[in-house]
Amino acid sequence: MKIGILGTRGIPNNYGGFEQFAQHLSTGLRAKGHEVFVYNSSLHPYKEKHWEGINIIHCNDWEDRLGTAGQFIYDLNCIKDARARDFDVLLQLGYTSNSIWFRSWPKTQSNVINMDGLEWKRAKYSKVTRLFLKQAEAWAAKHADWLIADSIAIQQHILDCYKRKSSYIPYAAEAFGNPNASVLDNFHVQPQQYHLLIARMEPENNIEMIVRGHLSSTQNHPLLVVGSVKNKFGKRWSKKYSRERIRFIDAIYDKDILNNLRFFSSLYFHGHSVGGTNPSLLEAMACQCNIAAHDNPFNKSVLADAASYFSTAADVKNILDTPIDPSDRNRRKENNLEKITTIYTWDKVIDSYDKLFAEILTSKIEITYS
Repeated sequence: MKIGILGTRGIPNNYGGFEQFAQHLSTGLRAKGHEVFVYNSSLHPYKEKHWEGINIIHCNDWEDRLGTAGQFIYDLNCIKDARARDFDVLLQLGYTSNSIWFRSWPKTQSNVINMDGLEWKRAKYSKVTRLFLKQAEAWAAKHADWLIADSIAIQQHILDCYKRKSSYIPYAAEAFGNPNASVLDNFHVQPQQYHLLIARMEPENNIEMIVRGHLSSTQNHPLLVVGSVKNKFGKRWSKKYSRERIRFIDAIYDKDILNNLRFFSSLYFHGHSVGGTNPSLLEAMACQCNIAAHDNPFNKSVLADAASYFSTAADVKNILDTPIDPSDRNRRKENNLEKITTIYTWDKVIDSYDKLFAEILTSKIEITYS
């Protein structure tokens, strides 16, 4: 098959979850013998036309000059380019800035959309923006040839709201097996003597809730908050809450450093409340973290009973002030790691996409992820 992938800033990954996913998926499909093309932003530092056997298509991106509006133009540029190519399948990752151009989608290619999370629920957006995102989701759900949900909860949402079936294919992670405690020296902490939160500084990630709960607890261990403090929320929270027990670290993009911080933490907080199978949650599971997660269907569908759950700052305080039985903590870690090695694997995810694309082209959609 000839497969195009758009909707990210590009590969190799220098940004986030969708880029990491595009990198793994494209190389995996290439290894199966397919011809794969990935669209890269002109702002991406990688400027070559090929990477690891993947064809890279560079498209103009004016986000640095136009802000959010530049994302829409970038996606339109990618779609226009795709129209001139004979892809069998065009995989669009997300719908936020590309579904508005549905009339320009290539008509002779199978347009497949990974629906991502419920973007219109994000508190960082204004009411008008949330209304637009809800409409963008509807355009994607209505006009795509096929939909992919990365969470069972998202799959049910698509069925309930739009009466459309979708294929459930989650993200994946790799078990972390080479811990190095010396990484902690740069953060002035010791193994199992700190708590950890890694997230974008956005309201729907419940960072302030976690920080307030931590401060009201009797815990002496510091909470390391890893995430950019350069946006308005990061600036506000780091200024308001920074102290010895709450340490804002800013963003870290080195995967080895992040994995070691996860592995040696006493408790890992996952506050994400909007979205599907969140990559950072899978990475925490892969690092055998003791996890406390926000109480919502997305997180529960992944973690089940292998985590503590919170909905308020008081819940966070209670989790911190109520020691967990060591055998139960070990059981949770083992259960989560087993899921990474048996369910959320890149081989299974890539196989599922490969099978789905083949079934789409033969009009025999029967794929289930198991």
